[in-house]
Amino acid sequence: MGTRCLLFSPPPPTQNCEIFHSATPSFPFPKTHYISSSRKLHHKIHSTSKFGNFLDLKTECEPEFLNFDLPWFNPVDRSRFDVIIIGTGPAGLRLAEQVSRYGIKVCCVDPSPLSVWPNNYGVWVDEFESLGLEDCLDKTWPMTTVCIDDSKTKHLDRSYGRVSRKLLKTRLMEGCLSNGSVRFHKAKVWKIEHQEFESLIVCDDGNEIKGSLIVDASGFASTFVEYDKPRNHGYQIAHGILAEVDDHPFDLDKMVLMDWRDSHLGNEPYLRVSNSRFPTFLYAMPFNSNLIFLEETSLVSRPVLSYMEIKRRMVARLRHLGIRVKRVLEDEKCLIPMGGPLPRIPQNVMGIGGASGVVHPSTGYMVARTMALAPIVAAAISECLGSTRMIRGKPLHVKIWNGLWSIEKKHAREFYSFGMETLLKLDLNGSRRFFDAFFDLEPYYRDGFLSSRLSLRELSVLSLSLFERASNPSRFDIVTKCPVPLVRMIGNLALESIG
Repeated sequence: MGTRCLLFSPPPPTQNCEIFHSATPSFPFPKTHYISSSRKLHHKIHSTSKFGNFLDLKTECEPEFLNFDLPWFNPVDRSRFDVIIIGTGPAGLRLAEQVSRYGIKVCCVDPSPLSVWPNNYGVWVDEFESLGLEDCLDKTWPMTTVCIDDSKTKHLDRSYGRVSRKLLKTRLMEGCLSNGSVRFHKAKVWKIEHQEFESLIVCDDGNEIKGSLIVDASGFASTFVEYDKPRNHGYQIAHGILAEVDDHPFDLDKMVLMDWRDSHLGNEPYLRVSNSRFPTFLYAMPFNSNLIFLEETSLVSRPVLSYMEIKRRMVARLRHLGIRVKRVLEDEKCLIPMGGPLPRIPQNVMGIGGASGVVHPSTGYMVARTMALAPIVAAAISECLGSTRMIRGKPLHVKIWNGLWSIEKKHAREFYSFGMETLLKLDLNGSRRFFDAFFDLEPYYRDGFLSSRLSLRELSVLSLSLFERASNPSRFDIVTKCPVPLVRMIGNLALESIG
Protein backbone atom coordinates (compact mmCIF):
# COMPACT_ATOMS: atom_id res chain seq x y z
CA MET A 1 0.00 0.00 0.00
CA GLY A 2 2.89 2.37 0.23
CA THR A 3 6.42 2.26 -1.07
CA ARG A 4 7.23 -0.98 -2.77
CA CYS A 5 10.12 -2.70 -4.47
CA LEU A 6 12.28 -5.63 -3.49
CA LEU A 7 13.98 -6.93 -6.59
CA PHE A 8 13.37 -10.64 -7.04
CA SER A 9 16.95 -11.85 -7.04
CA PRO A 10 18.09 -10.75 -3.56
CA PRO A 11 21.39 -8.88 -3.78
CA PRO A 12 24.45 -9.75 -1.72
CA PRO A 13 24.37 -8.45 1.86
CA THR A 14 26.27 -5.28 1.05
CA GLN A 15 24.36 -4.02 -1.93
CA ASN A 16 22.89 -0.53 -1.50
CA CYS A 17 19.55 -2.25 -1.61
CA GLU A 18 17.33 -0.90 1.12
CA ILE A 19 14.03 -2.14 -0.22
CA PHE A 20 10.77 -0.28 0.12
CA HIS A 21 7.23 -0.54 -1.07
CA SER A 22 6.19 1.15 -4.32
CA ALA A 23 6.91 4.05 -6.58
CA THR A 24 8.06 4.61 -10.06
CA PRO A 25 11.20 4.96 -12.11
CA SER A 26 12.60 8.23 -13.38
CA PHE A 27 11.69 9.62 -16.78
CA PRO A 28 11.45 12.99 -18.51
CA PHE A 29 8.65 15.17 -17.15
CA PRO A 30 7.22 18.36 -18.57
CA LYS A 31 9.02 21.35 -17.07
CA THR A 32 6.49 21.72 -14.30
CA HIS A 33 7.53 18.33 -12.94
CA TYR A 34 11.10 18.06 -14.22
CA ILE A 35 13.51 15.60 -12.63
CA SER A 36 16.95 14.42 -13.59
CA SER A 37 16.54 11.00 -15.15
CA SER A 38 18.20 8.32 -13.04
CA ARG A 39 18.58 5.97 -15.97
CA LYS A 40 19.31 6.29 -19.65
CA LEU A 41 16.52 4.42 -21.39
CA HIS A 42 16.49 2.77 -24.78
CA HIS A 43 13.21 1.65 -26.28
CA LYS A 44 11.74 -0.14 -29.22
CA ILE A 45 8.10 0.18 -30.11
CA HIS A 46 6.73 -3.30 -30.61
CA SER A 47 3.79 -4.26 -32.73
CA THR A 48 1.15 -5.48 -30.29
CA SER A 49 -2.43 -6.62 -30.12
CA LYS A 50 -5.31 -4.19 -29.79
CA PHE A 51 -4.66 -3.43 -26.14
CA GLY A 52 -1.00 -4.38 -26.03
CA ASN A 53 0.18 -7.28 -23.90
CA PHE A 54 2.98 -5.49 -22.06
CA LEU A 55 4.62 -8.82 -21.23
CA ASP A 56 5.86 -8.94 -24.83
CA LEU A 57 7.64 -5.59 -24.52
CA LYS A 58 11.28 -5.38 -23.55
CA THR A 59 13.08 -2.75 -21.51
CA GLU A 60 16.74 -1.89 -21.68
CA CYS A 61 18.31 0.56 -19.31
CA GLU A 62 21.69 1.66 -18.02
CA PRO A 63 22.44 2.57 -14.40
CA GLU A 64 23.33 6.16 -13.61
CA PHE A 65 25.95 7.37 -11.15
CA LEU A 66 26.23 10.52 -9.06
CA ASN A 67 29.15 12.82 -9.75
CA PHE A 68 30.89 13.26 -6.39
CA ASP A 69 34.55 13.23 -5.45
CA LEU A 70 34.19 10.98 -2.42
CA PRO A 71 36.67 10.78 0.45
CA TRP A 72 37.78 7.14 0.21
CA PHE A 73 39.01 4.82 2.94
CA ASN A 74 42.78 4.44 2.71
CA PRO A 75 44.05 1.07 4.05
CA VAL A 76 47.53 2.57 4.50
CA ASP A 77 46.22 4.90 7.18
CA ARG A 78 45.07 1.93 9.31
CA SER A 79 42.15 4.09 10.39
CA ARG A 80 39.82 2.89 13.10
CA PHE A 81 36.23 4.12 12.86
CA ASP A 82 33.53 4.74 15.41
CA VAL A 83 30.81 3.38 13.11
CA ILE A 84 30.96 1.16 10.01
CA ILE A 85 27.77 1.17 7.93
CA ILE A 86 27.21 -1.67 5.47
CA GLY A 87 25.21 -0.36 2.51
CA THR A 88 24.54 3.11 1.10
CA GLY A 89 20.85 2.75 0.40
CA PRO A 90 18.48 5.36 1.88
CA ALA A 91 18.74 3.92 5.40
CA GLY A 92 22.52 3.64 5.47
CA LEU A 93 23.22 6.99 3.88
CA ARG A 94 20.66 8.79 6.04
CA LEU A 95 22.22 7.32 9.19
CA ALA A 96 25.73 8.22 8.03
CA GLU A 97 24.63 11.80 7.36
CA GLN A 98 22.99 12.07 10.79
CA VAL A 99 25.78 10.41 12.79
CA SER A 100 28.48 12.51 11.11
CA ARG A 101 26.79 15.67 12.39
CA TYR A 102 28.23 14.76 15.80
CA GLY A 103 31.76 14.51 14.41
CA ILE A 104 31.73 10.72 14.78
CA LYS A 105 34.01 8.91 12.33
CA VAL A 106 31.98 6.80 9.88
CA CYS A 107 32.96 4.41 7.09
CA CYS A 108 30.30 3.42 4.54
CA VAL A 109 31.04 0.18 2.71
CA ASP A 110 29.17 -0.58 -0.51
CA PRO A 111 29.99 -2.17 -3.89
CA SER A 112 28.77 0.95 -5.70
CA PRO A 113 28.46 3.98 -3.42
CA LEU A 114 27.78 6.44 -6.26
CA SER A 115 25.13 4.50 -8.16
CA VAL A 116 21.61 5.91 -8.19
CA TRP A 117 19.35 3.54 -6.28
CA PRO A 118 17.54 1.01 -8.49
CA ASN A 119 14.48 0.95 -6.22
CA ASN A 120 11.59 3.37 -6.24
CA TYR A 121 9.83 5.01 -3.33
CA GLY A 122 6.39 6.55 -2.84
CA VAL A 123 5.42 8.41 0.35
CA TRP A 124 2.73 10.51 1.96
CA VAL A 125 3.72 14.12 1.34
CA ASP A 126 3.13 15.25 4.93
CA GLU A 127 5.68 12.70 6.16
CA PHE A 128 8.45 14.09 3.99
CA GLU A 129 7.40 17.68 4.78
CA SER A 130 7.82 16.97 8.50
CA LEU A 131 11.37 15.81 7.77
CA GLY A 132 12.23 18.82 5.60
CA LEU A 133 12.61 16.54 2.58
CA GLU A 134 9.69 17.76 0.49
CA ASP A 135 12.08 19.14 -2.13
CA CYS A 136 13.18 15.54 -2.76
CA LEU A 137 9.76 14.70 -4.24
CA ASP A 138 9.59 14.94 -8.03
CA LYS A 139 5.83 14.49 -8.38
CA THR A 140 2.86 14.85 -6.03
CA TRP A 141 -0.86 14.16 -6.27
CA PRO A 142 -3.17 16.27 -4.08
CA MET A 143 -5.59 13.40 -3.47
CA THR A 144 -5.60 9.62 -3.33
CA THR A 145 -8.45 7.29 -4.25
CA VAL A 146 -9.50 3.83 -3.14
CA CYS A 147 -11.89 1.86 -5.33
CA ILE A 148 -13.73 -0.62 -3.12
CA ASP A 149 -15.77 -2.09 -5.98
CA ASP A 150 -17.52 -0.98 -9.18
CA SER A 151 -20.03 1.14 -7.26
CA LYS A 152 -17.98 2.62 -4.41
CA THR A 153 -14.90 4.84 -4.53
CA LYS A 154 -13.38 6.77 -1.62
CA HIS A 155 -11.37 9.98 -2.00
CA LEU A 156 -8.74 10.71 0.63
CA ASP A 157 -7.72 14.32 1.20
CA ARG A 158 -4.06 13.38 1.73
CA SER A 159 -1.33 14.15 -0.78
CA TYR A 160 0.89 11.40 -2.10
CA GLY A 161 4.33 11.83 -3.66
CA ARG A 162 7.03 10.04 -5.55
CA VAL A 163 10.56 10.37 -4.21
CA SER A 164 13.26 11.44 -6.62
CA ARG A 165 15.91 8.87 -5.95
CA LYS A 166 18.61 11.07 -7.42
CA LEU A 167 17.63 14.18 -5.44
CA LEU A 168 17.35 12.31 -2.15
CA LYS A 169 20.66 10.50 -2.55
CA THR A 170 22.34 13.75 -3.61
CA ARG A 171 20.97 15.53 -0.52
CA LEU A 172 22.18 12.79 1.83
CA MET A 173 25.56 12.48 0.13
CA GLU A 174 26.09 16.25 0.34
CA GLY A 175 25.33 16.09 4.05
CA CYS A 176 27.90 13.35 4.58
CA LEU A 177 30.57 15.31 2.71
CA SER A 178 29.86 18.65 4.41
CA ASN A 179 30.10 17.08 7.86
CA GLY A 180 33.59 15.87 6.98
CA SER A 181 33.81 12.69 9.05
CA VAL A 182 32.52 10.08 6.56
CA ARG A 183 34.74 7.87 4.42
CA PHE A 184 33.61 5.44 1.74
CA HIS A 185 34.94 2.05 0.69
CA LYS A 186 33.90 0.35 -2.55
CA ALA A 187 33.63 -3.32 -1.62
CA LYS A 188 31.36 -6.08 -0.34
CA VAL A 189 31.49 -7.27 3.24
CA TRP A 190 32.06 -11.01 3.50
CA LYS A 191 32.51 -11.51 7.21
CA ILE A 192 32.24 -9.74 10.56
CA GLU A 193 34.33 -10.64 13.59
CA HIS A 194 33.50 -9.33 17.05
CA GLN A 195 35.65 -8.65 20.08
CA GLU A 196 34.57 -7.24 23.43
CA PHE A 197 34.84 -3.56 22.53
CA GLU A 198 35.25 -3.46 18.76
CA SER A 199 34.42 -5.36 15.60
CA LEU A 200 36.18 -6.02 12.34
CA ILE A 201 34.73 -6.40 8.86
CA VAL A 202 36.46 -8.41 6.16
CA CYS A 203 35.82 -7.18 2.61
CA ASP A 204 35.96 -9.05 -0.68
CA ASP A 205 38.99 -6.98 -1.73
CA GLY A 206 41.00 -8.30 1.23
CA ASN A 207 40.76 -5.14 3.32
CA GLU A 208 39.87 -5.31 6.98
CA ILE A 209 38.27 -2.33 8.73
CA LYS A 210 37.80 -1.93 12.50
CA GLY A 211 35.05 -0.04 14.25
CA SER A 212 33.27 0.28 17.60
CA LEU A 213 29.84 -0.31 16.04
CA ILE A 214 28.77 -2.19 12.91
CA VAL A 215 25.46 -1.11 11.37
CA ASP A 216 23.81 -3.32 8.75
CA ALA A 217 21.84 -1.22 6.27
CA SER A 218 21.94 -3.74 3.44
CA GLY A 219 18.26 -4.68 3.45
CA PHE A 220 16.08 -7.75 3.88
CA ALA A 221 18.61 -10.14 2.30
CA SER A 222 21.18 -9.50 5.02
CA THR A 223 22.81 -12.45 6.78
CA PHE A 224 24.58 -10.36 9.40
CA VAL A 225 21.58 -9.49 11.60
CA GLU A 226 20.51 -12.56 13.60
CA TYR A 227 17.11 -13.86 14.69
CA ASP A 228 16.23 -16.20 17.53
CA LYS A 229 12.71 -16.99 16.29
CA PRO A 230 11.41 -18.49 13.02
CA ARG A 231 11.00 -15.80 10.38
CA ASN A 232 7.34 -16.41 9.52
CA HIS A 233 6.89 -13.36 7.31
CA GLY A 234 3.91 -12.50 5.20
CA TYR A 235 4.85 -11.32 1.72
CA GLN A 236 3.76 -8.44 -0.43
CA ILE A 237 4.36 -9.21 -4.09
CA ALA A 238 3.74 -6.95 -7.07
CA HIS A 239 4.57 -6.32 -10.69
CA GLY A 240 4.73 -2.75 -11.93
CA ILE A 241 5.45 -0.94 -15.17
CA LEU A 242 6.11 2.66 -16.09
CA ALA A 243 4.31 2.75 -19.41
CA GLU A 244 3.71 4.98 -22.37
CA VAL A 245 0.09 4.37 -23.32
CA ASP A 246 -2.41 5.60 -25.89
CA ASP A 247 -4.70 6.74 -23.09
CA HIS A 248 -5.89 5.75 -19.61
CA PRO A 249 -9.07 6.40 -17.58
CA PHE A 250 -7.50 7.86 -14.40
CA ASP A 251 -7.68 11.46 -13.12
CA LEU A 252 -4.32 13.19 -13.32
CA ASP A 253 -4.71 14.89 -9.94
CA LYS A 254 -5.44 11.66 -8.06
CA MET A 255 -3.10 8.83 -7.18
CA VAL A 256 -4.88 5.44 -7.08
CA LEU A 257 -3.82 3.82 -3.82
CA MET A 258 -5.97 0.70 -4.15
CA ASP A 259 -8.37 -0.49 -6.84
CA TRP A 260 -10.12 -3.69 -5.68
CA ARG A 261 -12.45 -4.00 -8.68
CA ASP A 262 -12.51 -7.43 -10.32
CA SER A 263 -14.83 -6.91 -13.29
CA HIS A 264 -11.78 -7.35 -15.54
CA LEU A 265 -11.78 -11.05 -14.63
CA GLY A 266 -15.30 -11.72 -15.93
CA ASN A 267 -13.97 -13.74 -18.87
CA GLU A 268 -11.16 -15.33 -16.86
CA PRO A 269 -12.89 -17.93 -14.62
CA TYR A 270 -9.69 -19.44 -13.22
CA LEU A 271 -8.19 -16.05 -12.41
CA ARG A 272 -11.47 -14.84 -10.92
CA VAL A 273 -11.71 -17.80 -8.53
CA SER A 274 -8.09 -17.37 -7.50
CA ASN A 275 -8.50 -13.61 -7.05
CA SER A 276 -11.59 -14.14 -4.91
CA ARG A 277 -9.52 -16.17 -2.46
CA PHE A 278 -6.19 -14.32 -2.72
CA PRO A 279 -7.09 -10.83 -3.97
CA THR A 280 -4.85 -8.31 -5.68
CA PHE A 281 -5.43 -4.62 -6.36
CA LEU A 282 -4.15 -2.00 -8.79
CA TYR A 283 -1.87 0.83 -7.63
CA ALA A 284 -1.56 3.64 -10.19
CA MET A 285 0.34 6.91 -10.55
CA PRO A 286 -0.87 8.89 -13.58
CA PHE A 287 1.71 11.46 -14.74
CA ASN A 288 -0.05 12.66 -17.85
CA SER A 289 -2.59 11.29 -20.31
CA ASN A 290 0.03 9.08 -21.98
CA LEU A 291 2.39 8.23 -19.14
CA ILE A 292 1.43 6.18 -16.09
CA PHE A 293 2.85 3.83 -13.52
CA LEU A 294 0.68 0.73 -13.00
CA GLU A 295 1.25 -1.98 -10.45
CA GLU A 296 -0.75 -5.11 -9.61
CA THR A 297 -0.26 -5.89 -5.93
CA SER A 298 -0.96 -8.64 -3.46
CA LEU A 299 -1.10 -6.72 -0.18
CA VAL A 300 0.05 -9.68 1.91
CA SER A 301 -0.02 -13.45 1.55
CA ARG A 302 1.57 -16.49 3.14
CA PRO A 303 2.88 -18.35 1.23
CA VAL A 304 3.63 -15.78 -1.43
CA LEU A 305 1.46 -15.70 -4.55
CA SER A 306 2.90 -16.79 -7.88
CA TYR A 307 4.58 -13.92 -9.69
CA MET A 308 3.19 -15.15 -13.01
CA GLU A 309 -0.30 -15.11 -11.50
CA ILE A 310 0.17 -11.43 -10.60
CA LYS A 311 1.23 -10.59 -14.16
CA ARG A 312 -1.69 -12.48 -15.73
CA ARG A 313 -4.16 -10.57 -13.57
CA MET A 314 -2.53 -7.31 -14.59
CA VAL A 315 -2.76 -8.15 -18.27
CA ALA A 316 -6.48 -8.89 -17.87
CA ARG A 317 -7.02 -5.65 -15.93
CA LEU A 318 -5.32 -3.41 -18.49
CA ARG A 319 -7.18 -5.11 -21.33
CA HIS A 320 -10.49 -4.46 -19.54
CA LEU A 321 -9.57 -0.82 -18.90
CA GLY A 322 -8.73 -0.37 -22.59
CA ILE A 323 -5.14 0.59 -21.79
CA ARG A 324 -2.84 -0.15 -24.72
CA VAL A 325 0.78 -0.19 -23.63
CA LYS A 326 3.04 1.17 -26.36
CA ARG A 327 6.29 1.18 -24.41
CA VAL A 328 7.46 -0.19 -21.10
CA LEU A 329 10.00 2.36 -19.90
CA GLU A 330 10.81 0.43 -16.75
CA ASP A 331 9.38 -2.50 -14.85
CA GLU A 332 9.45 -3.60 -11.24
CA LYS A 333 9.49 -7.04 -9.69
CA CYS A 334 8.64 -6.56 -6.03
CA LEU A 335 8.72 -8.87 -3.04
CA ILE A 336 8.59 -7.45 0.48
CA PRO A 337 8.77 -9.55 3.66
CA MET A 338 6.27 -8.19 6.17
CA GLY A 339 5.75 -8.84 9.87
CA GLY A 340 7.45 -11.79 11.47
CA PRO A 341 9.71 -11.53 14.53
CA LEU A 342 12.08 -8.71 15.27
CA PRO A 343 15.82 -9.43 15.19
CA ARG A 344 17.39 -10.61 18.44
CA ILE A 345 17.64 -7.58 20.71
CA PRO A 346 20.33 -6.67 21.54
CA GLN A 347 23.11 -8.11 19.36
CA ASN A 348 26.55 -7.04 18.18
CA VAL A 349 25.37 -5.84 14.75
CA MET A 350 22.90 -2.94 14.69
CA GLY A 351 20.23 -3.05 11.99
CA ILE A 352 18.64 -0.07 10.25
CA GLY A 353 16.00 -0.07 7.52
CA GLY A 354 14.89 -3.45 6.19
CA ALA A 355 17.44 -5.28 8.35
CA SER A 356 15.90 -3.90 11.56
CA GLY A 357 12.23 -4.89 11.25
CA VAL A 358 10.83 -1.38 10.74
CA VAL A 359 8.78 -2.20 7.63
CA HIS A 360 5.09 -1.68 8.42
CA PRO A 361 3.67 -5.20 8.92
CA SER A 362 0.25 -4.27 7.53
CA THR A 363 1.16 -2.01 4.60
CA GLY A 364 4.80 -2.38 3.55
CA TYR A 365 5.63 1.30 4.21
CA MET A 366 9.15 1.98 5.43
CA VAL A 367 11.17 4.70 3.71
CA ALA A 368 9.67 7.73 5.49
CA ARG A 369 9.82 5.96 8.84
CA THR A 370 13.47 5.09 8.29
CA MET A 371 14.25 8.71 7.43
CA ALA A 372 12.59 9.71 10.72
CA LEU A 373 14.24 7.04 12.87
CA ALA A 374 17.80 7.68 11.71
CA PRO A 375 18.24 10.90 13.76
CA ILE A 376 17.02 9.04 16.87
CA VAL A 377 19.50 6.21 16.34
CA ALA A 378 22.26 8.73 15.57
CA ALA A 379 21.61 10.59 18.83
CA ALA A 380 21.86 7.34 20.79
CA ILE A 381 25.14 6.51 19.03
CA SER A 382 26.47 9.96 19.86
CA GLU A 383 25.65 9.56 23.55
CA CYS A 384 27.86 6.47 23.60
CA LEU A 385 30.65 7.09 21.10
CA GLY A 386 30.65 10.88 21.06
CA SER A 387 31.17 11.26 24.79
CA THR A 388 34.41 11.18 26.77
CA ARG A 389 33.16 8.00 28.46
CA MET A 390 33.23 6.04 25.17
CA ILE A 391 30.52 3.53 26.03
CA ARG A 392 31.30 0.49 23.89
CA GLY A 393 30.64 -3.25 23.73
CA LYS A 394 27.42 -4.69 25.15
CA PRO A 395 26.24 -1.46 26.87
CA LEU A 396 26.51 0.29 23.49
CA HIS A 397 24.52 -2.42 21.70
CA VAL A 398 21.81 -2.43 24.37
CA LYS A 399 21.38 1.35 24.22
CA ILE A 400 21.27 1.55 20.42
CA TRP A 401 18.85 -1.35 19.92
CA ASN A 402 16.55 -0.16 22.73
CA GLY A 403 16.60 3.31 21.23
CA LEU A 404 15.22 1.84 18.02
CA TRP A 405 12.86 -0.64 19.66
CA SER A 406 11.55 0.65 22.97
CA ILE A 407 8.92 -1.40 24.79
CA GLU A 408 6.21 0.97 23.52
CA LYS A 409 7.37 0.57 19.93
CA LYS A 410 7.54 -3.21 20.28
CA HIS A 411 3.98 -3.25 21.61
CA ALA A 412 2.75 -1.08 18.74
CA ARG A 413 4.46 -3.36 16.23
CA GLU A 414 2.65 -6.36 17.72
CA PHE A 415 -0.59 -4.56 16.99
CA TYR A 416 0.43 -3.80 13.41
CA SER A 417 1.43 -7.45 13.01
CA PHE A 418 -2.02 -8.43 14.28
CA GLY A 419 -3.41 -6.29 11.47
CA MET A 420 -1.30 -8.21 8.96
CA GLU A 421 -2.40 -11.57 10.33
CA THR A 422 -6.02 -10.43 10.03
CA LEU A 423 -5.54 -9.34 6.41
CA LEU A 424 -3.99 -12.72 5.61
CA LYS A 425 -7.31 -14.38 6.41
CA LEU A 426 -9.56 -12.14 4.30
CA ASP A 427 -10.77 -13.00 0.82
CA LEU A 428 -11.71 -10.36 -1.77
CA ASN A 429 -15.11 -9.55 -0.27
CA GLY A 430 -13.64 -9.53 3.23
CA SER A 431 -10.85 -7.18 2.11
CA ARG A 432 -13.36 -4.85 0.49
CA ARG A 433 -15.48 -4.71 3.63
CA PHE A 434 -12.41 -4.14 5.80
CA PHE A 435 -11.06 -1.25 3.74
CA ASP A 436 -14.52 0.23 3.30
CA ALA A 437 -14.61 0.64 7.08
CA PHE A 438 -10.92 1.51 7.49
CA PHE A 439 -10.93 4.43 5.07
CA ASP A 440 -14.00 5.85 6.81
CA LEU A 441 -12.04 6.26 10.05
CA GLU A 442 -11.16 9.72 11.32
CA PRO A 443 -8.10 10.93 9.38
CA TYR A 444 -6.01 11.18 12.56
CA TYR A 445 -6.32 7.44 13.22
CA ARG A 446 -6.39 6.34 9.59
CA ASP A 447 -3.31 8.37 8.61
CA GLY A 448 -1.56 7.60 11.89
CA PHE A 449 -1.96 3.88 11.29
CA LEU A 450 -0.59 4.13 7.77
CA SER A 451 2.38 6.16 9.04
CA SER A 452 3.20 3.95 12.07
CA ARG A 453 2.82 6.85 14.50
CA LEU A 454 -0.04 5.76 16.78
CA SER A 455 0.54 4.76 20.39
CA LEU A 456 -0.81 1.47 21.72
CA ARG A 457 -3.69 3.32 23.36
CA GLU A 458 -4.52 5.09 20.09
CA LEU A 459 -4.37 1.79 18.24
CA SER A 460 -6.91 0.40 20.71
CA VAL A 461 -9.20 3.35 20.01
CA LEU A 462 -8.77 2.74 16.28
CA SER A 463 -9.76 -0.91 16.70
CA LEU A 464 -12.94 -0.08 18.57
CA SER A 465 -13.86 2.60 16.04
CA LEU A 466 -13.17 0.22 13.15
CA PHE A 467 -15.39 -2.45 14.70
CA GLU A 468 -18.19 0.07 15.22
CA ARG A 469 -18.03 1.25 11.60
CA ALA A 470 -17.70 -2.23 10.11
CA SER A 471 -20.62 -3.95 8.42
CA ASN A 472 -22.13 -7.00 10.09
CA PRO A 473 -20.36 -9.39 7.65
CA SER A 474 -17.08 -7.61 8.38
CA ARG A 475 -17.66 -7.92 12.11
CA PHE A 476 -18.33 -11.60 11.57
CA ASP A 477 -14.98 -11.87 9.75
CA ILE A 478 -13.21 -10.22 12.66
CA VAL A 479 -14.91 -12.38 15.29
CA THR A 480 -14.50 -15.69 13.47
CA LYS A 481 -11.16 -15.27 11.69
CA CYS A 482 -9.12 -13.21 14.12
CA PRO A 483 -9.10 -15.08 17.47
CA VAL A 484 -5.81 -16.88 16.79
CA PRO A 485 -3.93 -13.72 15.72
CA LEU A 486 -5.50 -11.88 18.66
CA VAL A 487 -4.36 -14.51 21.17
CA ARG A 488 -0.91 -14.50 19.60
CA MET A 489 -0.70 -10.71 19.90
CA ILE A 490 -1.81 -10.74 23.54
CA GLY A 491 0.72 -13.47 24.32
CA ASN A 492 3.55 -11.60 22.65
CA LEU A 493 2.62 -8.38 24.46
CA ALA A 494 2.66 -10.25 27.77
CA LEU A 495 6.08 -11.73 27.00
CA GLU A 496 7.46 -8.32 26.04
CA SER A 497 6.11 -6.78 29.24
CA ILE A 498 7.65 -9.53 31.38
CA GLY A 499 10.96 -9.29 29.49
